[in-house]
Amino acid sequence: MVTIAIGGIMHESNTFSDTPTNFEAFSHTIADDLFSVWKGTHHEMGGFIQRAEDHNYTVYPTMMATATPAGPVTDKAFEKLTDMLIQKLKAMPKLDGLLLALHGAMVVESFPDGDGEVLRRLRDIFGESLPIVVTLDHHANVSQQMVDYSTALVIYKTNPHIDQRQRGLQAAELMTHILREEVTPTQVLAKPPMILNILYQNTSAEPMSSILNAARQLEDNSNVLVANVAAGYPYADVHEAGPSFVVVTDDNPQLAKTEATRLSDMLWNVNDQLTLNLPDAAHAVQQAISSDQYPVILVEMGDNIGGGSPGDSTIIFAELLRQKASGFVVVLCDPESVQTCIQTGVGNEVSLQVGGKADKLHGDPVAINGKVRLIHDGHFIETEPRHGGQKYHNQGLTSVVVVGDSLVVLTSKRQTPFSLQQLLSLGIQPKAMRMIVVKAAIAYRAAYEPIAGKIIEVDTPGLTAVNPMHFRYENVRRPLFPLD
Repeated sequence: MVTIAIGGIMHESNTFSDTPTNFEAFSHTIADDLFSVWKGTHHEMGGFIQRAEDHNYTVYPTMMATATPAGPVTDKAFEKLTDMLIQKLKAMPKLDGLLLALHGAMVVESFPDGDGEVLRRLRDIFGESLPIVVTLDHHANVSQQMVDYSTALVIYKTNPHIDQRQRGLQAAELMTHILREEVTPTQVLAKPPMILNILYQNTSAEPMSSILNAARQLEDNSNVLVANVAAGYPYADVHEAGPSFVVVTDDNPQLAKTEATRLSDMLWNVNDQLTLNLPDAAHAVQQAISSDQYPVILVEMGDNIGGGSPGDSTIIFAELLRQKASGFVVVLCDPESVQTCIQTGVGNEVSLQVGGKADKLHGDPVAINGKVRLIHDGHFIETEPRHGGQKYHNQGLTSVVVVGDSLVVLTSKRQTPFSLQQLLSLGIQPKAMRMIVVKAAIAYRAAYEPIAGKIIEVDTPGLTAVNPMHFRYENVRRPLFPLD
């Protein structure tokens, strides 16, 4: 009987953030709980489980740890998480292969390449012969260490990430061929000397759509096991920052090198077309007010929660109030104001200073007067394929405050706006709003694009500002476009 272990540690680390990611920031699923939480989900873990069961493998669940993007992971948290994973693996009486979900952009205080360090430790303990097939996020900053210490990498092919389950299935199927000794994976990494702006990482638009199509076509070649494209994560000041192309062949390193280089060149050859021309908050709100296509989605790119920002920027919110916009909804992470609303009670008037409390990068607190409409526990469920692939979500104790004919949603935890259920669970009908502010970059599109009358991407300041020139990079390799 074939025995497969499954597990993962996933974090996207914004090195420009001063908010460290400690052990308590991670949600942990241990051992048998993996099946109840992740089976049937649109996450790669759901794909791992399904394909392993299809082949009647004995599946050993280890652990799955995830945390909302923020600053680098603390050494203490990293050591505890990796030790938990290793001890679970050591306890297994038999181990034929490991399916591992990593992010690819985890930075640890002492290890800039956190994911590579996880793999290095696994190899040191379990040796070169153990097949380790690893899934990575499309925003991975892939390192040579990740390539060297994994048997094969399988990277999401969509952004928003709606193919995570498919990549889990692909990874598990590849593991089957490896264990049957039908293939010998050989992989090569190519990295163009550039940082790809987050604005251009939508895989349904150019330049990424053509490159991903070429990668999919490449997998029709029987000698190519996987053709990977990673857009990279621009908010990590590490040597590996930037897009990556990893081609996995069946024992054909020259083919892997040739095709990885070809895909890399496709992106490098259009870098001069990747210009920025986005409105600031004042102009964006003005456009939204004058639009007759509703709802208008205002994308607050400088406060992209999925990129590690605090989720409490008031830049667009303040502008909506200044220009007397109506019928809008904005979500702010502000646990202090939530508690005030709870104390005030549903149906009562409340005066608050909301948002702008995490730091000085995302605007100042804004004074509002309104009525508490709802107090909610913050839990909601998403059953459709959405970015992140998770089914169960928790934005913490949440309050909805009515301000004029608009709504301010206050959460206790940062919640990426990847699901309409975030609002629907609160009794808010997104289609009925004139304007919706989403704190994201690309990943919101899977949920919001189908209902949007118009989308306006807004150049706002913050930890996830759309222009890389807003940041001081000291550790990336040089020269690097567009920095040099």
